[in-house]
Amino acid sequence: MKKLTKKLGTAAATVALSMAANAAMAEKWDMPMAYAATNFHSEMGVVFADKVRDYTGGEIDITVHPGGSLFKGGEIKRAVQTGQAPIGERFMSAHANEAPLLGWDNVPFIATTYEDNEKLWAAAKDKVNAQLADQNLVTLYTCAWPGQGFYFKKPVASSADTQGVKFRSYNTATATFAEELGMIPVQVEAAELSQALATGVAEAFISSGSTGYDRKVWETLTHYYKVNAWHPRNYVMVNKGIWDGLSSDMQAAVQKAADETGAACNAKSAELANWYFEQLEANGMTVQDAGPEFLAELQKIGAKMQADWIATAGSDAQDILDAYNSK
Repeated sequence: MKKLTKKLGTAAATVALSMAANAAMAEKWDMPMAYAATNFHSEMGVVFADKVRDYTGGEIDITVHPGGSLFKGGEIKRAVQTGQAPIGERFMSAHANEAPLLGWDNVPFIATTYEDNEKLWAAAKDKVNAQLADQNLVTLYTCAWPGQGFYFKKPVASSADTQGVKFRSYNTATATFAEELGMIPVQVEAAELSQALATGVAEAFISSGSTGYDRKVWETLTHYYKVNAWHPRNYVMVNKGIWDGLSSDMQAAVQKAADETGAACNAKSAELANWYFEQLEANGMTVQDAGPEFLAELQKIGAKMQADWIATAGSDAQDILDAYNSK
């Protein structure tokens, strides 16, 4: 009996040591995200982290840091590139100033629906992912925002009403829109938007209903004009060196989690799009389609921006548009 007890004790100790060794081998990944914890992108980041933990048997344990709490939005890509963080999420077109091709989803009035945005991503992703690989990044999944429209603190019927307005920009496309409409672009991260509006640093911006709801912009602004100029995408990226260091089984498990989360995130975005408008209206904002004069001006600017994008991004940009238009 003593021998049996000793054997059982030895077996238990072996199991405990094995479990401790596995726990010690688990990779701890911090995942910075730029948007508030309550934003659907951040919520889906938590879903992704849970799936990765499940599918890898706990060998990769991701902790999500929303709201720019670990790295500010503008710092996230660099942090992942250099390995300061193994994984993170960022607004893809925020990097268009580094690589114009990454502005593929911010070319106005090309893909104004979720379905068309998905087609555009299908046409763009091979070239975009190759560009990101050159920057030591691997894309795991992307997720579209609802369509982009304009927030103002007054009625706007045309560019005559926008002259001199301080306009929050988040990439080259939004800065261009501002300048073409006679506004003054001001670089402001989403996490800092409420303060910028409250202090007058910014007086208007273009975004989805989601950002307006998250930032309670009805406290300072009064009008939202639906335009659906584009559906920009966030992307979850991982450091390429770290990714290449994973076994093929681990890569497959993480990619499975990514594919499922990306699909769920895009579905959630589409589900929430009109709900955000309802919340803006419920809190006193006027939500309406852009008027014909203002929309015509925006479309003219959009055509110029498309030509500029092709000129700066080169043949890859034209190839993307040709592939999209052929689908």
